[in-house]
Amino acid sequence: MYDINKLKKLREKTGISFSLCKKALEETNNDLNKAKKLLSQWGADKAKDKESKETKVGAIFSYVHHNRKLASLVEIVCETDFVSNNDNFKQLGQEIAIQIASLKPQSIDELLNQEYVRDPSKKISDLIKDSILKFGENIKINRILYWEI
Repeated sequence: MYDINKLKKLREKTGISFSLCKKALEETNNDLNKAKKLLSQWGADKAKDKESKETKVGAIFSYVHHNRKLASLVEIVCETDFVSNNDNFKQLGQEIAIQIASLKPQSIDELLNQEYVRDPSKKISDLIKDSILKFGENIKINRILYWEI
């Protein structure tokens, strides 16, 4: 049996479907931290399953710092327009653009291995895996650009 209040908290924190959050809580005896870890593991498993799916659509996201001296661009691709037009996908793109502007990765691999600036307990690769679990589609960072005057 799951705790409805914990279900709401887990859903709010992760954005993952109620059914998966419920399943994670049931499998961890309502332990929020263990449930979050389990959802992350499921995200990693889902990402492996989706690796071969073709990503033909997506969006380009940008960030320009308030001093207008640096900017970043990131192209994130997915399988369908349905996902690329989703507000959560757009938020992911914006967060990654800010990450690039903040830590100046030289490659996509370097970016994926960076700690997320808003939550150092996660890497950027974890954000991608969580999004794959959320949307049920393959999601990839295709190109990045950091530009500074």
